[in-house]
Amino acid sequence: MTTPRRPRPAAALAVGACAVAALTLVPAPHAVADDPPGLPGPAAPPVRVDADDPGLKMVNGATLAPAKVLDITSVVESEGGEERREDTNRSVTFALQAEVLFGKDSAKIGDGARSRIREIADEIEKQDAPNVQVFGFTDNLGSSAHGDVLSKKRADAVQRVLAGLLGSDVTFEIRGYGEDYPIAGNDDEEGRKKNRRVEVSFPRAEPGGGG
Repeated sequence: MTTPRRPRPAAALAVGACAVAALTLVPAPHAVADDPPGLPGPAAPPVRVDADDPGLKMVNGATLAPAKVLDITSVVESEGGEERREDTNRSVTFALQAEVLFGKDSAKIGDGARSRIREIADEIEKQDAPNVQVFGFTDNLGSSAHGDVLSKKRADAVQRVLAGLLGSDVTFEIRGYGEDYPIAGNDDEEGRKKNRRVEVSFPRAEPGGGG
């Protein structure tokens, strides 16, 4: 029996931010999956290309395609790294460290965590998102099986609070990934704290729509 591969969460992928204008590629600061995400610098503006420039060599009859901007990622993280928000042109992802939400080795939502989850629910409503992904993660301490179970229980706990705030119109996908897809090293406690997290992802509103 072949075990199906679990879809890799979007926030665990390294997304490079770049702007493309015709044949010119201008890279912007980007996050690397193995490094702790930080505040990106200002994105470089697209380079303006003059289609009538005599120095521009193209095949006879060829024309420049319209300039377009590819997906741009903006990451904002709290000073201590307890909370992180990642915005792209298509989606929003919130990541909360487990210590913000739960007690040690627990899946019970702490009293102070509900206000943070309420802020996420407000953004989901603002974006009028029809579906939400709630993914749980742990560090690599303890057994892999225990991490899988604990991360799923924590994702379930966050989803239940969100569902109570959002009503029945939102569809949820809930997964526990255990120690898979770390966003920092597991060699020290600082990195492990970043990896013990719950991520909530949802699509952005279409341009011209709500939010």
